[in-house]
Amino acid sequence: MSTKILIIGACGQIGTELTHSLRKIYGTDNVIASDIRKLNNDVVNSGPFEVINALDFNQIEHLVEVHKIDEIYLMAALLSATAEKNPAFAWDLNMNSLFHVLNLAKAKKIKKIFWPSSIAVFGPTTPKENTPQYTIMEPSTVYGISKQSGERWCEYYHNIFGVDVRSIRYPGLISYSSPPGGGTTDYAVDIFHKALTDKKYECFLSSETKMPMMYMDDAIAATIQIMQAPAEQIKIRSSYNLAAMSFTPTEIAAEIKKHIPEFTITYEPDFRQKIADSWPASIDDDFARKDWNWKHKYDLESMTVDMLEHLK
Repeated sequence: MSTKILIIGACGQIGTELTHSLRKIYGTDNVIASDIRKLNNDVVNSGPFEVINALDFNQIEHLVEVHKIDEIYLMAALLSATAEKNPAFAWDLNMNSLFHVLNLAKAKKIKKIFWPSSIAVFGPTTPKENTPQYTIMEPSTVYGISKQSGERWCEYYHNIFGVDVRSIRYPGLISYSSPPGGGTTDYAVDIFHKALTDKKYECFLSSETKMPMMYMDDAIAATIQIMQAPAEQIKIRSSYNLAAMSFTPTEIAAEIKKHIPEFTITYEPDFRQKIADSWPASIDDDFARKDWNWKHKYDLESMTVDMLEHLK
């Protein structure tokens, strides 16, 4: 019996690559992609696709029953910068979509859930360097508040109802295959595009803003790895810290300059600077490495080479 998977928010930055990777592993017909609208893109055209509103419980339940779904990856969310512009909707989408999926698992209609958290759960009072798994969490953004609350609910549903829900706190994610989705770390994607097209980039963060980052290939690998791990290895049911590299805009610009010598960067910090300042500079992910053998593959140097090669 092969596993049947539903991805909600499959056309987003992570969902796009996750869909392709899961289809390679489980077979195209066993991975149902879904999103709020049907775009003419690779995800929609390469396998089963359904239009779904993540806020509509009945729609999700119907898809679960029709396709005999075992596992849901809930990737639909309003990200940090976008959420600040529409706090009420961000809270509604980020929280109620999670409740819908948790309640389906509680009712034994699905067996397993993946739900992404984020470094946004940390706040200005959190230790900045090597942020531990267990630490002060006082998020100051709508996105962070919703992810922090979601972590508590995941843990609650696991402890009280035995729901098999798994989660990782994504750092900033960098990918060549999908455009930025409205996050504060998105400069690290945009900078590659502008380096190739314009040979210059105006950064919306200050030059020394250091944040945890990860290449999308590593993030997808971690997501699939935590879902495939035996349940007894998953000891944290709120969300796992996950790390690969940390760098500043100055450092990534210097790395790009090695390949595009004429590239220049300028700085014009906007409202996103305040969000970035409230987040960690680096993450301690020892628990993920110990519990389910997480290892990252890409550092700043190898990621830069790969990004530029693909974008060219």
